[in-house]
Amino acid sequence: MSNIREAVMDLERHAAAQGWDRPLGLYALVPTAELLKAEPGLADLLGIGAPADPDELTPVEQDPLPADLPLEEALGSIMWPEGVAGCALVMERLAVKGSDETLAPGEDPSVSGRETEEIRMVAGVLRDGSRHCAMRMRSHDSEDAVLNGADLIPALTSALALTLDLDS
Repeated sequence: MSNIREAVMDLERHAAAQGWDRPLGLYALVPTAELLKAEPGLADLLGIGAPADPDELTPVEQDPLPADLPLEEALGSIMWPEGVAGCALVMERLAVKGSDETLAPGEDPSVSGRETEEIRMVAGVLRDGSRHCAMRMRSHDSEDAVLNGADLIPALTSALALTLDLDS
């Protein structure tokens, strides 16, 4: 199953259409063909003709993660069922310019005097180990300025891999 890039980029475009200042979103990535077998009525809703591409993935939004837990801890409590091919996370953070550091939600950058940039990150991982990420900066909010690649946000893809019981 190698359509992780397309699933991540679709989620990034979906998040961009919703605008900024959105809560974290967690998604199960389910093979579209399996989803349509289980729920044939979804084909019209999803605009999918038959038969579905066997490698196509459909993101299924999950309930929000507990707000009172750090992200790593919340992700650590998740184990996906076997029918889930992978998972993805969409989140916004303040990144410290000139570093790979992000600030925790609610952390005030003015306290330390550091210059920050608002970013949206989308990361996805499949059970076969495939991973892909996308990142959009609010100051460069256009589709042609979206950065993407397999190793763009390794800490996040490693955390997601653990929810699939994969060695990161």
